[in-house]
Amino acid sequence: MKVHIIGGGNLGVSIALGLSKFSPENQVTITRRNTSSILYLEKLGATVSTNNTHQIQEADVIILTIKPYQVDTVLAEILSVISNKIIASAVSGLSIENLQNKIGDSNSAIRIMPNIAAQFGASATCIAFHEKDKEKAQDIVSLFQSLGTAPIIDEKLMDAATVLAASGTAFALRYIRASMQAGIEIGFDWQTALAISAQTVKGAAEMLLEEKVHPEQLIDRVTTPQGCTIAGLNEMEMHGFSSSLIRGIKTSLKQIKG
Repeated sequence: MKVHIIGGGNLGVSIALGLSKFSPENQVTITRRNTSSILYLEKLGATVSTNNTHQIQEADVIILTIKPYQVDTVLAEILSVISNKIIASAVSGLSIENLQNKIGDSNSAIRIMPNIAAQFGASATCIAFHEKDKEKAQDIVSLFQSLGTAPIIDEKLMDAATVLAASGTAFALRYIRASMQAGIEIGFDWQTALAISAQTVKGAAEMLLEEKVHPEQLIDRVTTPQGCTIAGLNEMEMHGFSSSLIRGIKTSLKQIKG
């Protein structure tokens, strides 16, 4: 497929990098007002441009990784030169219905929420679409399955997906940082503590994804009676480990919904 990414910020670049590594048969164009920081993508086979309409007529899918306030300006640029395109929007808060009204019936609106782990083939990209676009949406699902997982969800859950999958990256990193800091306290240098903490989280996530079981089933495997693991878990829960994380996620969702 020919993929046209409008918005060469962190998310757009992550998608471009992921496609170059894990789905190189796709041709990628990525645009940004100032391209100096992303010109290196050309060495990976991508086309980089300051012009949002550059080669856009040839695109099979247009991905919007821009800020909400940029939507109308960008669409005003591109709509006069495109028709019958799939427009996949990663714009927070922009509903499918709203986007469809803006782009007209000749184009198809699909909503996506990837995260920056796409560049490592590890994004959890939630995808929503209207039933009439189900067939066209399969191309988007396949595209993002090459960059991690791509669950199809009801659009009403897209704000929640933003928090769980996109903001969740920051929450997971904060856990790793805390684990690293604890590692330093118990004797490791920071590089070793970070390497151990990050790999441990990666291993735990891979076990869950492979075995598709409830986390408590895996926790049971590493807790023994009167052992150090259960003692640590109980101490964390006494200080609100799980409840703090849940409250943080719910607060982030409230912020999105205003």
